[in-house]
Parts: sequence; structure tokens; C-alpha cells
Amino acid sequence: MGTAPGSWRGATLAWALVLLAWAGRAGALENGLARTPTMGWLHWERFLCNTDCAHEPLSCISEQLFMQMADLMVSDGWKDVGYEYVCIDDCWMSLTRDDQDRLQPDPERFPSGIRKLADYVHSKGLKLGIYGDVGNKTCAGFPGSYGYYDLDAQTFADWGVDLLKFDGCNYGTLDQLTEGYRNMSLALNKTGRSIVYSCEWPLYMRPMQKPNYTEIKHYCNHWRNFADIYDAWNSVKNTLEWTALHQDSIVDVAGPGGWNDPDMLVIGNFGLSWDQQLTQMALWAIMAAPLLMSNDLRHISPQAKWLLQNKDVIAINQDPLGKQGYRITKDNNFELWERPLSEGAYAVAVLNRHEIGGTQIFSFSTSFLGNGLACNPACSIQQILPTSEDWGLHNWVSFLNVEVNPTGTVLLKVVVIGEFPDEKPVMNINKKLSPDIL
Repeated sequence: MGTAPGSWRGATLAWALVLLAWAGRAGALENGLARTPTMGWLHWERFLCNTDCAHEPLSCISEQLFMQMADLMVSDGWKDVGYEYVCIDDCWMSLTRDDQDRLQPDPERFPSGIRKLADYVHSKGLKLGIYGDVGNKTCAGFPGSYGYYDLDAQTFADWGVDLLKFDGCNYGTLDQLTEGYRNMSLALNKTGRSIVYSCEWPLYMRPMQKPNYTEIKHYCNHWRNFADIYDAWNSVKNTLEWTALHQDSIVDVAGPGGWNDPDMLVIGNFGLSWDQQLTQMALWAIMAAPLLMSNDLRHISPQAKWLLQNKDVIAINQDPLGKQGYRITKDNNFELWERPLSEGAYAVAVLNRHEIGGTQIFSFSTSFLGNGLACNPACSIQQILPTSEDWGLHNWVSFLNVEVNPTGTVLLKVVVIGEFPDEKPVMNINKKLSPDIL
């Protein structure tokens, strides 16, 4: 039976509208960026909103600070291991927009302007990140982007910005929050410039409404879920606990192009012991988290530099499979986490949550890992942290007794072997922590 011409035209128009809507949505979802977690440096936790360059010229938020960090990221090997973005947080702006309603940097602290700063950063083979806010003011009271999303996106693109951290202070209603994050995503895409979009959408939405992470990933390259991190063990510990408690709703959505962001690395500062710094680095790798350091690269210890530049840990974080890890058990203040890696491998972290006493042992079978597949029929195990060590060959019923310092973590990589090798696998193994590297 034939179709009436009017019906055919109506159906064609309807499908065209559906495809057009889908294309717009897909454009927001996939900008081709952040295929692995973003790596770089961000000023906030270490330098906060220090605008007093007269009295504190070395630690105020100024173009000099970011140029110095860019220099060091190249000269001290950070760029070589993957740290790519030099990111400005809040407090870079003038208190008012210019006479064309554009955002403008503070003229005393950024006398050359953001375009010149971006050019300098790019000349080092690095990328520049900048900060804005979905509301009418930033968290520190500088101009927000509400009502100016298209203009601000184009301004950032004209300046040569490569990443936007978009905060959620002073947003008004929940609908304004949601529309603001959507609109800025679309505005960035319309500029034609590749700009990583870092959101805080679920962090601000969660107190009123459960976030829709599928939608959030349609618009953002990574997104904050939990409170700002501080240079303190309680802060790191609480971030890990929140992530584990909510892993059923956040882990599966993460992957190439979109990542859960547990906030900055505070390694190399003042508040964490060595074991706690090991824990943050190991678990941020397990969580497939953006690795955005907030520290002073001009004054960082060799030990902290070794940890942050550890190529084996970074390889886990940047694994191309792009699956986020998760906690598989919590037992007597020990936690066992795992992350699926490419080629059937797994990263495994053993965290000792005890804050009293000395080194303790956590025992588990390799059959716990990867739903019983990580070491079936056999596997090799490499300790990555606290030091590199070969643990040899094992099978799917091997038992590991792992010694871990209080608040510390042992990070392992487990590589499955499809057939039993000639070398006999180890059935039981007792591993003690190696001495600190320094």
C-alpha cells in the first residue's frame, strides 16, 4: 500500500527534528577531549585567593606565578611524564567587566593579559586552564558568567584557553544551575576551539536533587562530586569514603571523555605524612581521577617529586581502557580496591585505615580479584608502591599477606597469564613494606 505524500513529508520532518536534536546533544557529549584523565597543575589549594602581590609577590595569584610553574613543568620533567595543563583558579579577574561586558584579568597582577600568558604557556608545549562560575559571582566574589555564557566562552577561546574549570557558586535556582552548565558546554563547543570542560555540577546539585550522571557526561569532561580537598588526612580519607559509598552510581559512567574528579593532589605540601601521600597517589590512580597537582613546584621535595612523577602509577591512571576502579571489600579498617586495566590486567590497592599502632597484615586470596578472573589460571604481580618490586608468579588460589603501614597503601599490578608457565607459581606469599625511598 502506498503512503500519502502528506504523511511521508510529516514523517520525514519529524525524523529530521529528532536527528537534529540528537546531533546537538551528541556535540555536547563528545568534544574529543580528555580521552584519559587530565593531568596538570592548579593553583587553588596551595595558593588560594592571595591577591596581595605587594607583600607576597612569590605566592600571589599573578601571571608571574603561572609562568614560573610553566617553566618548571618543562625543566623539571613534569611535562615529560604527562602533566600538561597549567590552570588558573579563582581570583584572577578584575572586579568588573570591561566596557564591552567581557571578563578581564586584574591589570596589576596580569599586566600582559591572558592572551599573552596563554601564548607563553603554549610556547612551552603546555596548555592553559582558566576559571569561571555558572552564577552571577564566583565563589570569591568576582564576576560570574550568568547571562554571559556565549560571550565568556568566546572570550576564553579568543585568548587561547585550553581548559575551563566552571564552579557553581551563587547560581540562583536549581534550573539556573542546570541550564548554566548545559549552556556553557554548548557555548564552548560553538567557539570551535578545543577546551576541556571541568564542571562542579553534581557537587552543587546533590543537596537538592540526585544528579543525573548520564546527562552530566553529555556536557562535561570531568565533574566534581564532593567537597574541596584540603592538605589534611581527614580530607583525603573522607573523599575516599564518599567515593566508595557512592560507587554504584558514579563508577560506570566514567570513561574516555568524562571522569569523576575527587579534586586536587596535595602531595608535596605540609599536611600529609609520606604514607598518606602514597595513599592519595595510589587511590587517585585507581579512581581514574584527573591528576591536578596543587603545590609549589619551586619548593618540592625529591621524595614528593618521585611519587608524582612515578611512571608506573601514571600509566595506571592513564590506562586507555578508561575504566574507573572501585572498593571491593572493607574489613577491619583495611580496604581492598581494584581497577580493570587494558589487556586483562588489574591494578590493586591495599589501604590500611588504622591510625594507631604499627604495620599490620592484610590477607586475601587472588580469587577475590577481577571476579575470580584476574589471576586465572595464573598471573604475575608487580608491586608499584611504596617501591617497585617483583612479586613473581601466582595462580587463582594464591594467598597474599600484605604488610601496610597505618594510613598507607600498597599498590600492585596484576597481569593475567593465559596458560601456566614453566615456572611454578607461588601459592602463598608474605610481603613486607620496603624502606622509604629516601
